Amino acid sequence: MKNLFFLFSLILLLVPGWMHAQEATAAGPSDPMRPALLVIDIQNAFLPYMSEEDKKTAIEVINAAVNAFHKHKLPVIRIYHQDPKWTPGEDSEAFQFTKSVETADSDPKVIKHYPNSFTGTDLDNVLKDLKVNTLFLCGLSATGCVLATYYGAGEHDYQSFMLKGGLISSDSKRTEFVETTFDGISYETMSFMLDRLR
Repeated sequence: MKNLFFLFSLILLLVPGWMHAQEATAAGPSDPMRPALLVIDIQNAFLPYMSEEDKKTAIEVINAAVNAFHKHKLPVIRIYHQDPKWTPGEDSEAFQFTKSVETADSDPKVIKHYPNSFTGTDLDNVLKDLKVNTLFLCGLSATGCVLATYYGAGEHDYQSFMLKGGLISSDSKRTEFVETTFDGISYETMSFMLDRLR
């Protein structure tokens, strides 16, 4: 019964965002795609609480996406969560991305204090400076900060896509639900899109 209530609540939360994405797609052609990859909260402090099933493939998919964006000289934005009450300080190892993630020190870094990566940060300005209009999202948690950032992207007029296989949450079934509900795109589809950029 609890699971049914959770799913029903999540559907009520998600349907408006999905409808907004469909309306934006139906609106017709727009500017050429200028994408960025957002790698969200892959921090040592949070990974132990995530589904082992998700972690098995997610890091590989995230690294493949990071490498594809680097190859095309497209922006990769590193997003870190920090909460003074319970998250380790920025100088600690627990705060850092896991070493297995292949982002570069030169990739822009945004530190957030809320689930939505746009709230109280300069992320929107960073993306506008880079002339970005399309976002590919990966990281954790699929049901928390990634989802909140997906909605935040819509509120800031970015087209956004969840990277299927590159999302992690505490429960792999919930991750799959998010990927399915939002028509998450595969790494192969993302690569196809990047290879055909004008």
